[in-house]
Amino acid sequence: MGFTEDSDGNRLPQALLDAISPHGLVRSFPTHAVLIDEGELGDSLYILLSGRVKVYASSDDGRELVLSEYGPGGYFGELSLDGERRSASIKAVEPCECRIVQGSELRQFLAAHPDFALHLTHKLIRMVRRLTEQVRSIALQDVYGRMVRVLTELSEPVGDERLVRARLTQQDIADRIGASREMVNRVMRELQAGGYVGQRDGRMVILRKLPVAW
Repeated sequence: MGFTEDSDGNRLPQALLDAISPHGLVRSFPTHAVLIDEGELGDSLYILLSGRVKVYASSDDGRELVLSEYGPGGYFGELSLDGERRSASIKAVEPCECRIVQGSELRQFLAAHPDFALHLTHKLIRMVRRLTEQVRSIALQDVYGRMVRVLTELSEPVGDERLVRARLTQQDIADRIGASREMVNRVMRELQAGGYVGQRDGRMVILRKLPVAW
């Protein structure tokens, strides 16, 4: 899947963070607070100064599909600059602090700082490419294939193993791949029984290369 982890390219460089710091207001949000609700009106840009948030779409029955996560330096809310309703929801996954810049002020800042406009353009290009990859993954890969992709994207090599950076529950994984927790649990049990994955200090470890298919 795409949209599982923010990349360095999506984080504002320090020079732009310093330039925009006189604008907007800083607000703090507790864990689980909803910063943006899908479908609401608003054109403010949120710049994450600390903490972490997830971007997700939800169904009427409460199911969620996680589209992305952002850490410090990431920003979100830019799609509503066109005046349309918010296309996704944003929730804090840990206490966070954001600088919130109103749309009118942001437009002035963009005009005065073309380097910010260029950064935003590059971010939107990456977003379209990730969405394309996400649609391809949901349409063409089975649950196992989607799990392998997410676990690989969210982990980093440590010797011959790969350590998943975040503490993920099976529901977290299910929300990222568009599957049920029960299906994820079934695949995970089989991977553990085969000696492919384990747990270390509360985080998942990929002990050896995962099979191409299961």
